[in-house]
Amino acid sequence: MQRHLISAADLTRDDAVLILDTAEEMARVADRPIKKLPTLRGRTIVNLFFEDSTRTRISFEAAEKRLSADVINFSAKGSSVSKGESLKDTAQTLEAMGVDAVVIRHGASGAPYRLANSGWIDAAVVNAGDGTHQHPTQALLDAFTMRRRLIGPDAGLGQDLAGRRITIVGDVLHSRVARSNVDLLHTLGAEVTLVAPPTLLPVGIEAWPCEVSYDLDSTLSKSDAVMMLRVQRERMNAAFFPTEREYSRRYGLDGDRMARMPEHAVVMHPGPMVRGMEITAEVADSDRCTVVEQVTNGVSIRMAVLYLLLGGAVFDSKNVPAVTHTRTEEK
Repeated sequence: MQRHLISAADLTRDDAVLILDTAEEMARVADRPIKKLPTLRGRTIVNLFFEDSTRTRISFEAAEKRLSADVINFSAKGSSVSKGESLKDTAQTLEAMGVDAVVIRHGASGAPYRLANSGWIDAAVVNAGDGTHQHPTQALLDAFTMRRRLIGPDAGLGQDLAGRRITIVGDVLHSRVARSNVDLLHTLGAEVTLVAPPTLLPVGIEAWPCEVSYDLDSTLSKSDAVMMLRVQRERMNAAFFPTEREYSRRYGLDGDRMARMPEHAVVMHPGPMVRGMEITAEVADSDRCTVVEQVTNGVSIRMAVLYLLLGGAVFDSKNVPAVTHTRTEEK
């Protein structure tokens, strides 16, 4: 049994498909009058967020509460971290309180790995985003959304994304979402193409399991899904492109470009969107854009991850938990 989820690269194909299939079962819970399972009753989960977040933090909290866990929300602002307390001391404080799992978002790449392998804390660790490194649950919810849209909720059970062509566009250099998606989509058999200006591609990109292009227009007609990335100005310390207008003209997705995509193709974005720069309002509000679905699916995916990590299920595709037969209760 895996105790932690630190990187999308740690997942095998069977691991990933098991999580996606379990998330399908969890999604059905949301359609019930009482949207709760008693699975994690008595377990305590801490959301340890050292960076600002809206979607990820609320999504994890919703998932934890739907599984009947006791939830503690920790924000670095207003805590002893602002006084200089180290990650080790914070972790040991949580250990003394007897927590069962820690969902951590941190600005330093590698912080969740350090927390999971340091011996500071005896709890499951889930990476909710670390620096520019990884964001595995975002990659899982993106793959879940693609599988639902391109194959179907029921038809997709047990299926991967083999042969699907995914284009990821924008600020790859600073994007943990891009790294996680490349790792996971490759594991699931998809063909990934990264599109960005040369200045927004990381050193060593040639070793990644994907193709690279500088021309968005040449990739649109053969894409099953196009994922737009936000330009992360808060991580930039230099000018990576001339102007916003120039970036939008070459790498922004508007109605004309969306029309060149195959009819079945979808538009994705991890959020928050900067309308008018990487994506126009016309595209963001279209039926082909899955941004709202991604938020909904994020709760199901995070429920599945926590269920598998803390509910005692083994990451084995032959052992898919029978979630649909679990009796629902109110906490």
